[in-house]
Amino acid sequence: MLLARLAQVSREVAAASARSRKTALLAELFREAAAEDVPVVIPYLAGRLPQGRLGVGWKVLGRPVPPAAEPSLTVREVDARLTGLGEVSGPGAQAERARIVGALLAAATEDEQRFLLGLLTGEVRQGALDAVAVEGLAAATGAPAADVRRAVMLAGSLRTVAAALLADGPPALERFRLTVGRPVLPMLAHSASSVAEAVAKLGACAVEEKLDGIRVQVHRDGRTVRIHTRTLDDITDRLPEVHAAALALPGERFVLDGEVISFTAEGRPRSFQETAGRVGSRLDVATAAAAVPVAPVFFDALSVGDRDLLDLPFAERHAELARLVPEPMRVRRTLVAGEEDVPRAEEFLARTLERGHEGVVVKGLDAPYSAGRRGASWLKVKPVHTLDLVVLGAEWGHGRRTGRLSNLHLGARTEDGGFVMLGKTFKGLTDALLAWQTERLRELAVEEKSWGVLVRPELVVEIAYDGLQRSTRYPAGVTLRFARVVRYREDKRPEEADTVATLLAAHPQVRP
Repeated sequence: MLLARLAQVSREVAAASARSRKTALLAELFREAAAEDVPVVIPYLAGRLPQGRLGVGWKVLGRPVPPAAEPSLTVREVDARLTGLGEVSGPGAQAERARIVGALLAAATEDEQRFLLGLLTGEVRQGALDAVAVEGLAAATGAPAADVRRAVMLAGSLRTVAAALLADGPPALERFRLTVGRPVLPMLAHSASSVAEAVAKLGACAVEEKLDGIRVQVHRDGRTVRIHTRTLDDITDRLPEVHAAALALPGERFVLDGEVISFTAEGRPRSFQETAGRVGSRLDVATAAAAVPVAPVFFDALSVGDRDLLDLPFAERHAELARLVPEPMRVRRTLVAGEEDVPRAEEFLARTLERGHEGVVVKGLDAPYSAGRRGASWLKVKPVHTLDLVVLGAEWGHGRRTGRLSNLHLGARTEDGGFVMLGKTFKGLTDALLAWQTERLRELAVEEKSWGVLVRPELVVEIAYDGLQRSTRYPAGVTLRFARVVRYREDKRPEEADTVATLLAAHPQVRP
């Protein structure tokens, strides 16, 4: 497939306001695509590079290059060139990167150049969200959209499912089943402002501790154990304690969902940064484990024996979990029959906060496991408002912060896959965090200004705030009150950041 065709569809999807039109455009594109094109077409539509960050700054991308008169680049050729770009290192690397980028842009038409620069700077905003791409893929192949969606959840990859569907048609979906050893995207939670609100929405439910750890999915098949993060990275070798705990359970074959958390000698949970630092530590495992020991705490069972439990109600899945996992290794919980039990649920939240945890997750007892989605049957409740936002830029600090990037520009996701700025903050930043974010944001910079930098929207930061207020200064018509940094969430992708719609729904009294 020619890159020009992909650039054209990207532009048309961006201009389309109706979801049906976006779906039709993507369906037509998928009908034209070869199965071999899909691993490139899918991420390009979403504005992502399969290679990840390529280390190309604005100084290279900003150099004008005369465009080609006619399109000739294919998507696979572009992918191969960008793979080569990512492999450049050592002396003379900057000059070699500039040469590769220059040659690529010289082979591209003006329209293709705009698309490529958007990809390389993270500025493609065509609105081809994964959900719309799933619908387009279903329409292109004649497969039921629900079946495609489920296959994507189980495969953990839209690209993988798309390639199989385009190559072999709807029967290919039968290959995608919950398989021990192959991770699936985890079910996520929406937010609720209070326990009372959550119980009112869900009725009979379980109220569980919300642990401030690292989400893990543990697979065991006989003596083989694999441990994966929420982004499906394999971290088995980093967590010998979790590996040993899984082997000590009586079951021979299972998939469990939970958190890895570290506690102090007094039994209080350590900070998220300490746990995350342990999981991501470059020290040898024994040294890291001695400094920050961790333990798994499980809250769901996706498979036990040869039974796929995903479609069972949560109450039945938890019963299977309780038969397999001893109580000390399960998350604390209390059952609530309905709104008459709200005082007991609120008391459980208070005790959870006293134990040092960050809140609770309220879960409907009759809901299946919605892998890879924010299910309406899981509602998290925290004592303060928090959002996961994306850093769009940062301003140079003053006084003792001179020379460091300090005031962050904060963005929430929009319906079309872009980001809109909600405000700024420099609060909550320690000296160590200032030094780290300055280095990290300069790596992500796409343009330097006299006041600071604009960056690729890749870095997710958790922000606490006291409320929302109307503002004509920002595009969404609202801004955050007293925003402050809680922590960076490098375990989250920008696609997982909170949306403007979610923010407005949480504050119905404030409408722009």
